[in-house]
Amino acid sequence: MHTSRAVGQRHGTTGRGSHTEPVWVRYLLISIAVCIMSVLVIIPVASVFYQALANGLGTYREQLLGDADTRHAIWLTFCVVPPAVLANTVFGVAVAWAVTRFRFPGRTLLISIIDLPFAVSPVVAGLMIMLLFGRQGLWGPWLGAHGMQVVFAYPGLVLATTFVTLPFVARELIPVMEALGSDEEVAAVSLGANGFQLFWRITLPNISLGLLYGIILCNARAMGEFGAVHVVSGHIAGKTDTMPLRIEKLFQEYNMPGSFAVASVLTLLALVTLGIKTLLEHQNAKLLAASADEQVEA
Repeated sequence: MHTSRAVGQRHGTTGRGSHTEPVWVRYLLISIAVCIMSVLVIIPVASVFYQALANGLGTYREQLLGDADTRHAIWLTFCVVPPAVLANTVFGVAVAWAVTRFRFPGRTLLISIIDLPFAVSPVVAGLMIMLLFGRQGLWGPWLGAHGMQVVFAYPGLVLATTFVTLPFVARELIPVMEALGSDEEVAAVSLGANGFQLFWRITLPNISLGLLYGIILCNARAMGEFGAVHVVSGHIAGKTDTMPLRIEKLFQEYNMPGSFAVASVLTLLALVTLGIKTLLEHQNAKLLAASADEQVEA
């Protein structure tokens, strides 16, 4: 083993693989990637914060805290996202468990339906909710007769956000649970574990990183949802405007400091989400490396 490592180092390679490309090719590809990322991501993100703070911290604070409609949009976003993420978490765990642990008619169709929100435009999803729950929709008259309102209200926002973020948790958990297999769960059942003990002590610890990763992606997508929410919200300032809708409205009103101030909050939340995602990936890489070392020593 030491001999092979010495040979690999002598030839400029390691145990993880070798680089056959010339040095100039590697640097060229890295430079192209950095330029594309700078133009598409880094410069626009920096521009958002620059424009938001261009008139000073006082103006920035006034645009965020001095406008009642903006305060309500921020608060409403934080009220809409948690129930949508929670619903998708429960759904994702249940679907992943059903798909990976059981074989039943329609399993392939169910997996395909999970990806449906990726294929359908968010605007079409919002229109679908309008046709079902709107005043002239399929169930709208019955809901109105019983004093319940879905569209142009908080329930419609949660429903639209839940639909567009439906696949994230399930799609993260399905490959994780397929890779893990069911050996540990079968052993636990043979030792007398009930369903709750099986999930809490065996399944959940094994899928925890994948579950957190799916929740983070779902949360990020939910906070930035615009199309479906725009259709079902009615765009009512101070009532159904979330942060993305508020940004659009302020921009259309030529209130650039206000729109960039709200956009900076949304961007900051995205950066925090990205940081948490990177931390989880780093933690997962450390666990995999430790597991590989244990297998080599064994």
